[in-house]
Amino acid sequence: MNQERIKQWKKFFRRLFSRKLVVVAASLVLFFIIAAVFAPFLTPYGPYQQDLSNVLTKPTTAHWLGTDRSGRDVLTRILYGARTSLAIGVVSVAIAAVMGTLLGLISGYYGGLVNMVLSRIIDMMMSIPSLMLALALALVFGRNMGSLMIVLGISTVPTYTRLMNVQVLSIKNADYIMAEKVLGAGNIRILFTHILPNCLSPIIVLLTANIGMTILAESSLSFLGMGVNPPTASWGGMVSDGTTQLLINPVFALAPGICIMLLVFGFNVLGDGLRDALDPRLRGSI
Repeated sequence: MNQERIKQWKKFFRRLFSRKLVVVAASLVLFFIIAAVFAPFLTPYGPYQQDLSNVLTKPTTAHWLGTDRSGRDVLTRILYGARTSLAIGVVSVAIAAVMGTLLGLISGYYGGLVNMVLSRIIDMMMSIPSLMLALALALVFGRNMGSLMIVLGISTVPTYTRLMNVQVLSIKNADYIMAEKVLGAGNIRILFTHILPNCLSPIIVLLTANIGMTILAESSLSFLGMGVNPPTASWGGMVSDGTTQLLINPVFALAPGICIMLLVFGFNVLGDGLRDALDPRLRGSI
């Protein structure tokens, strides 16, 4: 049994990494994860350490990407900004996936009035652009890091609810589900033992892709001044600060912007690779 499972995993990873672009994307994601985890060991400076005698310096051997207007090392801030972006992206998507999956399971399985009410609420939330919804929620919950995770998570819940609802509706009347009901299985057992496992593949794909989009949303909110509170390192906040210093040290704004682009690209392409690996019918030619 274990040998068979090992063969299945090997086959899955061969499909997943059969395209070079997916390998590049996975490498980018892994690179930023390593940079975030080992940030304290990769730089001699602290993210809040100021050197007022070296303000807005250009790249040097002491400060590879220069310093900001508070004399903080830009490279160090970027490494710690990766921590902020990944933490917010992963936790926010986890919140959205759990809440959305449960709501989609309930509405799809029970149907009737429950499905109608939840569907109308989801339709209302989806009619508002997710970034605008996040901005509105940020005004209510505040600007600290924990609140931002909740805000971005709630704004993404409708996507998971709608996807799970559709998946449940497509299989809840399948023969094996009917057989379980005839044998006396309870609704909770049917939901979490038979229906949920058969609906997880598209959720995993969406989850991976949404991490990148959530990181982009966090960076956008921080750029607008509605993200994490300074002096917490944030790529979006660094881009916002750097736009006023482009003539002095353009790297200050460009470096975090490039990091955002690469990390979002990595998660999006990795999500496409997972989609193709989990459903061979959807294999693309990227």
